[in-house]
Amino acid sequence: MNDTPLQAWVVDDDASVRWVLDKALAGAGIATRSFDGAESFLAALGPEHPDVVITDMRMPGVDGLALMRRLEVQGLALPVIVITAHTDLDSAVAAYRAGAFEYLPKPFDVDEAVALVWRAARTAGRLQDGTVLREPVIPQMIGQAPAMQEVFRTIGRLSRSSMNVLITGESGTGKELVARALHQHSPRSARPFVALNTTAIAAELLESELFGHERGAFTGADARRIGRFEQAHTGTLFLDEIGDMSPALQTRLLRVLAEGEFYRVGGQQPIRVDVRIIAATNQDLDVAVREGRFREDLFHRLNVIHIATPPLRERREDIPLLVGHYLREAARELGTSPKTVTADALALLKGCGWPGNVRQLVNACRRLTVTAPGAEIQAADIPAELGGSGASPSGAPDWSAGLARWAAQQLEADAAVPLLDAALPEFEKALIRAALARAQGHRQEAARLLGWGRNTLARKMRELGLDQ
Repeated sequence: MNDTPLQAWVVDDDASVRWVLDKALAGAGIATRSFDGAESFLAALGPEHPDVVITDMRMPGVDGLALMRRLEVQGLALPVIVITAHTDLDSAVAAYRAGAFEYLPKPFDVDEAVALVWRAARTAGRLQDGTVLREPVIPQMIGQAPAMQEVFRTIGRLSRSSMNVLITGESGTGKELVARALHQHSPRSARPFVALNTTAIAAELLESELFGHERGAFTGADARRIGRFEQAHTGTLFLDEIGDMSPALQTRLLRVLAEGEFYRVGGQQPIRVDVRIIAATNQDLDVAVREGRFREDLFHRLNVIHIATPPLRERREDIPLLVGHYLREAARELGTSPKTVTADALALLKGCGWPGNVRQLVNACRRLTVTAPGAEIQAADIPAELGGSGASPSGAPDWSAGLARWAAQQLEADAAVPLLDAALPEFEKALIRAALARAQGHRQEAARLLGWGRNTLARKMRELGLDQ
């Protein structure tokens, strides 16, 4: 039995990060050595080397990616955990493509870091050859929220794979952006990416759109047409709103996925294709399968890997980044200087429910670029439907926007007290105080204004502590 403790070496130019990891790992019984740069780490390698390496992504001199390449050149297949404050998609994909065991964005949970070290040690020696990704990041994919970091990590893990992927999420959460990123950061990146929204094509034409048709196959088919599957050969076919596909087309799609071939409409010769399928839907396909609206065997063919795109209300910490980016985009489109946002205005935007998600935020930034009178967007410039002042288009009174912001903030804070239990007493207090003020303290008149009996008002005042 080997009694030698597990060895984890930490490489980071930030002394505080090294100190935190040293303490956490030592507390877990893991022996550590710390280095303030890759050069000193590489110089220390010899007969003794670590079981696991933890390295920062960006450091002066030799960075984390170059360090991994140097380890590979030396024939050391060590599991490497990459930590970085640069939490963008490009960094995540680059780390995985360079052979990282895991990618951990700062600030990280030290318990998670320790657990990763133990897991990496159990799988030591399984790293595969990889090269650094140099394709540009897709700029619209912005996010530091944990849910978005998980999306980035999944894209990174799939960067050497051509597996089918199912993307689920509400409308406007960026499912097509994720699909394009999966293609861009894949072995098929130099091949075609073909996108089709299955609900944008009439049902009777969708089969021809997907598989093409021969001349004379039906009335109006005056020439052979190449379908989307053939267009995407050796590349990626993105099928959006897959949950709305008819049962007949689901059957044809399943056959293509199972056999790798199909027939054009009216065709007699099978056509073989090599296509990666990325499908997306805003529906719950598990429910659709149970209700018989979606084929279970097709669901399992598509759902090899599942990515859930989070709604904007679950990643509110990303709203300032997104607002800044899309205000710059809107200014570029309009040929103007980008506007800035005051803290009060940004607080209103963060409190908005964003039912249309990022798509709604993009349109709001375009609108504010046009409608806000100055170079700085003020709270007064925010329309009511986004939590600002004034009557909303639906006629909702001013206070409802404030109440909506308060509710959103309470939910974001995950308060222990149920929402209604917290809101109703304050709501009733405000109404009672207003009625008493209007009635100059006469309770009978205040009760009438409230639509209550006098005894009800007296009881409510006692319960709410207003009878003092």
